[in-house]
Amino acid sequence: MQDLKNKTLSTYKHTFEKALIDEIAMVGVYKKLEVGDILIDIDDELTHIPMILSGVVKIIRRDKNGDEIALYYLEKGNTCAISFVNCINKNKSIFRGVAEQDVEAIFIPVEYIDEWLVKYKSFRHFIIDSYHFRLLEMVDSIDSLAFLKLEERLFNYINEKMKVINTDTLEITHQELADDLNSSRTVISRLLKHLEHEGKIRMHRNRLQVI
Repeated sequence: MQDLKNKTLSTYKHTFEKALIDEIAMVGVYKKLEVGDILIDIDDELTHIPMILSGVVKIIRRDKNGDEIALYYLEKGNTCAISFVNCINKNKSIFRGVAEQDVEAIFIPVEYIDEWLVKYKSFRHFIIDSYHFRLLEMVDSIDSLAFLKLEERLFNYINEKMKVINTDTLEITHQELADDLNSSRTVISRLLKHLEHEGKIRMHRNRLQVI
């Protein structure tokens, strides 16, 4: 438990008071995920809320036709506000969370949430801030879909993904980009070539660099 407490303290010491960190370490379930592992899946029965200790998780939404689109990322110090709502209301997950980097997370049983919302001011602020931040990201996603051309969305997505995983070289296939943007590989390949021709990116085999 001491090791889990130290990990939680390292990530959330500026977010939560010591008493809450002690409780998180006492009741939380620690998990490690490798790249590609599922943190939360569509239609999962949610009984725990994930809090990210390290790594990056991509949140994906699937429509009624089975098409998927990447919405936003969870990083160190984040939680999934949508899973919080689903947990409280005993609803199934409508999102998939996939590890983009190796992830460490602590899962909090839902039965402690109501108590902590009343007991700890820091926890209330944390949940409210998470909602607010994810709402802004969702609005950005809607604006992007509604107002930006696919080439602009592609370039913005590449930049955002590089920023989130903190790299200047993105290792990704054209098909993976197509899946994340709900497009086809052929279209994405054509747009990447156009971006390279404009001097915005440099392409290598399964790797991209922003100029």
